[in-house]
Amino acid sequence: MKRLMLLGGIRYLLPVIKAAHHHGYYVITVDYVPDNIAHKYSDEFHNVSILNKDAVLNLAQELKINGILSFGVDPGVVTAAYVAEKMNLPFQCSYKSACILQDKSLFRQFLKDNNFNVPNAKGYSSKEDALADTDSFNWPIIVKPVDSAGSKGVTRVDLKEQLPSAIEYALSESHNGHFIIEDFLEKEGNSSDCDCFTVDGKLVFCSFNEQLFDNKAINPYTPAAYTWPSTIPQWAQEELKSELQRLITLLNVKTGVYNIETRLCKNGKPYIMEVSPRGGGNRLSEMMKYISGQDLIDNCVRAAVGEPTDTISQPKYNGYWAEVILHSECNGIFQTINIDKYTENKYLVEKDIWVKEGDKVQGFTGANTTIGTLILRFNTFEEMHKCLLNQDTWLTINVL
Repeated sequence: MKRLMLLGGIRYLLPVIKAAHHHGYYVITVDYVPDNIAHKYSDEFHNVSILNKDAVLNLAQELKINGILSFGVDPGVVTAAYVAEKMNLPFQCSYKSACILQDKSLFRQFLKDNNFNVPNAKGYSSKEDALADTDSFNWPIIVKPVDSAGSKGVTRVDLKEQLPSAIEYALSESHNGHFIIEDFLEKEGNSSDCDCFTVDGKLVFCSFNEQLFDNKAINPYTPAAYTWPSTIPQWAQEELKSELQRLITLLNVKTGVYNIETRLCKNGKPYIMEVSPRGGGNRLSEMMKYISGQDLIDNCVRAAVGEPTDTISQPKYNGYWAEVILHSECNGIFQTINIDKYTENKYLVEKDIWVKEGDKVQGFTGANTTIGTLILRFNTFEEMHKCLLNQDTWLTINVL
């Protein structure tokens, strides 16, 4: 029986565990939070910090695992790559490549060194050094940790007097005490955050979507909805695919799922903003099965233990799709979620609520404060746009 180790224990691992069990694999979850939901569904759980590479390696060797993933769990990606390399197991990329991809400062430097479109950026470990460097940037700027995901620790800064608090916020969400400052790039339309798939170093599945945001949220940089297909012009999508393939080749990427953020900016240039060797949060890989009929999670699981994948091809969209990230705009006690009958009957495909009446919920600061998701399908772009634009008229989230 193949033994698959999953780092983390969050809800996004549940379909990964289900896929692994479907193939008869034995699933081991590893995490420093014993109460995380995925541990209830795995075959075995070990309370070990996924940031401790050598502790996880020792455990993996002891358990004689056949594969390792950090699906949807950003802090575990470098550890997973390290363990895979030490044990000669399959993984999406080398440990060195994972270190570059998972550190925003190193990744920006990699992009610059290899002539990709990249914002003016610099990494820091000292607040004082950053404050002395303010004239190096074209304001406004973005401040964020080099090693966080889910938009945690991210701030747009318009005035120099706002910079110290933005740095402190970034450092509070960083695991390694480093942060990055970069020029703010004004988008043309909406940015994209979607999961892609590579096979033997070839980008065989590359999807683009639209990220939508809630300006009333505590963290307005956390996506509050996604829509497919993207309205990024076709020429920009083709250029991004070409540049992603060049990046994949340079980093010697192998087979597996990748979470990729891109955008087209007002300066007319498309940018690769983030690339991570893991499935994305917010159920992005699950959405690919709804939208295209291709199961990235199932293929990712098989690739992780060295088994062949399906023939995967570029997505063809079956209609217009939206995923709404349910959230509270404030801390409080959850009561109910109400959806009007017209929207529910005509557009709703799936409702997945993660909390129950009486549970404490937090205001929306990142993917970890999501309280559920809605999946909707539309026949036209106009239907979808109108529905999401008027979300307050058909969706009510009651929190006291």
